[in-house]
Formats: sequence, C-alpha cells, structure tokens
Amino acid sequence: MQLSTTVAAALSSASFLWYGVSLCRSRAMEAEFERYHLAPYRTATGALQIAAAAGLLAGLSLRPLLLLSAGGLAAMMLGAIFVRLRAREPLLAAIPAALFFGLNLFIVLAAW
Repeated sequence: MQLSTTVAAALSSASFLWYGVSLCRSRAMEAEFERYHLAPYRTATGALQIAAAAGLLAGLSLRPLLLLSAGGLAAMMLGAIFVRLRAREPLLAAIPAALFFGLNLFIVLAAW
C-alpha cells in the first residue's frame, strides 16, 4: 500500500470517528439533522461513520474492506453535498463534504 493511501485513510478514519461520535452525542448535531429533516437517521449515520472509520484502518490490511469503507464514505459525502444544496445553504457550507468526498474517492482509486 502506498504511503499516500495510508495517510489518506488514517486522516479520513480519524475525522469520521470524531464526527460519528459527535453525531451520536452532540446537541448541535442533533439540531443540524433536525434542520435538514433527517433526525431519524442521525444515530444510524453516526454508527455507519464509526464503522467505516474502523473499516478504513482494518482495510489497510484487507483491501476489499478499504474499498467498501472508503466507497461508502464517499457516497455518504456525496449525499451530504446534495442535502446542503437542497437546503439552499451557501456553497461554502458544502466544501467540507466535498473535500471528504474527494479524499475517500482518492482512497478508492488508489487502492483499486
């Protein structure tokens, strides 16, 4: 595995672990999901992000798991971009999701 893929997977894993835990515990995240009319999916989204974060790290030894985890996170971030656009938020609000989409897409393409 290339160093760039390993670093990208570690960065994405740490970020989604933090964000996934925040989704399950933070009142601010609860309010954000309510604002987007996605409140019923908040805990499941957090759990999927935590599982995918673990999958990225385990995937450094098992490439199919790396592809599945990074691909799932890329799809989730693409969905997040559309949610923000649908909510008519400023384009700047979608930049973090776009960056994490790109990061996880890079992991998929590099590991393929």
